[in-house]
This record gives sequence, C-alpha cells and structure tokens, in this order.
Amino acid sequence: MSLLVKNIGCIVGTDESGRTRAAGEEMSNIGMLENAWLLTDNERICDYGTMDALPHEEGHEVIDAKGGWLFPSFCDSHTHIVYAGSREQEFLDKINGLSYEEIAKRGGGILNSADRLHDTSEEELYRQAMERINEIVAMGTGLVEIKSGYGLTLEDELKILRVIRRIKENAPLEVRATFLGAHAVGRAYRGRQSEYVEHVCNDMIPAVAKEGLADFVDVFCDKGFFTVEETAKIMETGAKYGLRAKIHANELAISGGVEVGVGHEALSVDHLESMGEEQIEALKGSDTMPTMLPGCAFFLGIGYPPARKMIDAGLAVALASDYNPGTAPSGNMRFVASLASIKMKMTPAEAINAATLNSACAMGESKEYGSITRGKVANFYITKPLPSLAYMPYAHQTPIIKDIILKGKHIKE
Repeated sequence: MSLLVKNIGCIVGTDESGRTRAAGEEMSNIGMLENAWLLTDNERICDYGTMDALPHEEGHEVIDAKGGWLFPSFCDSHTHIVYAGSREQEFLDKINGLSYEEIAKRGGGILNSADRLHDTSEEELYRQAMERINEIVAMGTGLVEIKSGYGLTLEDELKILRVIRRIKENAPLEVRATFLGAHAVGRAYRGRQSEYVEHVCNDMIPAVAKEGLADFVDVFCDKGFFTVEETAKIMETGAKYGLRAKIHANELAISGGVEVGVGHEALSVDHLESMGEEQIEALKGSDTMPTMLPGCAFFLGIGYPPARKMIDAGLAVALASDYNPGTAPSGNMRFVASLASIKMKMTPAEAINAATLNSACAMGESKEYGSITRGKVANFYITKPLPSLAYMPYAHQTPIIKDIILKGKHIKE
C-alpha cells in the first residue's frame, strides 16, 4: 500500500548524493525541503517534492502533516535492551560516591544483570524487551542494534540472542544482533580470564554462528575488562565465522581499543570518553565509525567524548543511546542528540546526521536507512510544526512526534 504525506512544513535529511556517511564539514550538510510532500511505494520511499507538484491522492493512504516536519527515523547502533529487571540500587550507590569500577568489583554492574537474567525465563525477557522496543519506536527510532552480554554463559548468551531473533521477527522496526559474550568474565571463570576468552572463542562464537543468531561480535576492551590482545583474538575468531566487530573502547581509560578496532577493521568503536590525539589519528582514513554514547556520560557523570575535536579533524562520528540498566537506562535518541549539542558542541545538523545516517553506517546499513532518499526504506516520523531545526535538540523533552511510519507502514496516529 502506498502512502502520501502532504502539507509537510519541512522534510529534514533529504539526500540524493549516494553518500553512506557524513564526515568533517559534511556533517553540517543536511538537506531540507520546505512545503513538501512525500510518497512511499510499499516499504520504500518513492518520491518527494514541493506542494506545487503534489501527486493525485487517489489510490494512496493520505496523511496530512498540517505543517509538521518530517525526519528520518533515528538509527540506534548500540543498545543492550534485552535485560532482566533494573539496577536502581546501583544508582543509589553512585549517588553515595561509588565509581562504576567499584560497583563492579563488589559484584554489581554487568554480573548483577547476568545473575538476574539467568533466573528469568526467555518468555519474560522477551516481554520486558518488547516494552522497551515499543518505547523507543514511540520516540522515533526505526533501526536498532541489540547486544547480548548479560548472560556470560553459553546457555544464557544463546537465550538472549534467541530473544533478539524473536524481536526481529515481531517488532515493527529493523533489528541487528550483536554477540557480546566478552562483556565481562562470567562468575564461573572468576580469576581465570584467559580461560574465559578461550571459552568465548572455542565454544560461544561457534554456537552462535551455528544458529545464525548474530550479525556482529563485540568486546569490552577497557581498563579492568578485556585486554587488547584478548580483544584481537575474539575479533579474529568472530571474523572466521562471518561476524564483523563492533567494540566497546576507551570508556574508562585510553585502552588501545581504538587502535585494535581500526587494525581489525571493526565496523565501529563505541564510547570514546577517553580519547587523545593518537586515537584521532588512528581513525583517520579508516572505515571504522567512532560512535559516541553521551547518555552514558550523562548518567555516570564522567567526561564526554571530544566530538568537536574529532569532527574538526575531518572524522565522521555517530551517536547511539547505549540503552542498558546500569549506565544509560534510556533509549531516547532525541535526548542523545540534545546532549551532543549541549555537552559536545555539535550543531543540530551534525547531531541529526550522527544519529541517523552515521549511526546507520555504524551498523553497515546506511545504503538502506538514515536519510530521506528515493529507494531507501520508508522509515520516518512526523512532528508538530516546528519553528526551526534547532528546536529539535533545544526542546528535548517537549512531546512533538505525531505520526510514525516504519517500512512504509503507519505505526502511530
């Protein structure tokens, strides 16, 4: 069924250039078409233009935007949505002065979530995760990556990935799955980290690949977690099974994660709160997408990634939510874009490109998602009338979304 949206105040993110990412000065380049219409053909964007050339309405489902703006759906390339319960006690621990590392050493953090997940049925995990999926869809996300990593045993990692597969089959948005068995060392391997790495490589990755449960492999390469050498071993094993890497890097310290990620052609290196000139230089000329998670920095009260310095150096950057129970309990990509502007001095155009086209690129999906382009998947949302593009990150909590279209289907009225 075709869909015609008319009386659009402004279409944001129009792009017929064929680019798959925006880098450096190009991140400020975002197409905008005023007083417009847009037509879909089943799942894809068919055409768009100005209202003086509006197609005939017969034969189409018609939405009157009434001056509202149309944006490409957010693409959230880093989440941990499948988890059990919540961790607000650790929130109180943070308020009382404990650091992320101190909480982890006390058995909290990732291991806490692993314990809860072990005791939760697959059906209940799916139910909880779908609540979060519906939440992020309502806030404008149309493509999402979901990681495992709260299992830390073969059985529980597979349980999470099967839940993600079920989400793929039933949710209205597009989903990509990442195997993150190396999120932390499982309790059964405490004090035997090298053995756990062997378990991930020799047992977990082959089992995940056998069932076709993941698109990517991830490693938490950081201070107190996995070393550069261990990260390289896991990435190399994943590659043998067709899993490209997307790794956690440089959240807690300059860990070597950026360099090892680039060296192994990781699709993205994510977090990057700790960055120096050498890491920026390492990213230049690579296809690895530096991905920033300002919601995590906000929640933990730590320093933000140096987005301005990286963009000024000519790099592309992406934004993602890091939606998880311990360090970023929100999947609101609009708030992420606002933090990028407020805390990292990214312009509204840069923040929107980072949260759409570049984040789609961080999943290898920017040929299909992330902009309003003829032939791309029809993923977009319609807002109330807005005074300017800057209003989007400026009024970050004002409800503005009126309609959501995913894969050409009208999700919300």
